[in-house]
Amino acid sequence: MEHHVYFWLKEEREDAESIATFEVGLNELCKSPHITRHHWAKPAVTAERPVTDHSWSYAISFEFATMADHDAYQDGDKVHDHFIASFKDWWSKVLVMDLA
Repeated sequence: MEHHVYFWLKEEREDAESIATFEVGLNELCKSPHITRHHWAKPAVTAERPVTDHSWSYAISFEFATMADHDAYQDGDKVHDHFIASFKDWWSKVLVMDLA
């Protein structure tokens, strides 16, 4: 299954130092033992169209081999828990989209 998360960072976290810290946090999050494949990114610089949304700051895309791996990541994964504890006050919005 795939797990996609979009983050909208608070305006006060859009400075270079905060961005660098957040990106280190994303790299650490990708080290979770439950994740099979991972990628994080900023919005691509594509043409503005009615169907595109460039308003988010960062996105992650994780693949889990099984639903059990996903569930273990969500409930008790120390890497995931540390990321949330470290950065939960940094974003104004989070949107999760999971694919079967």
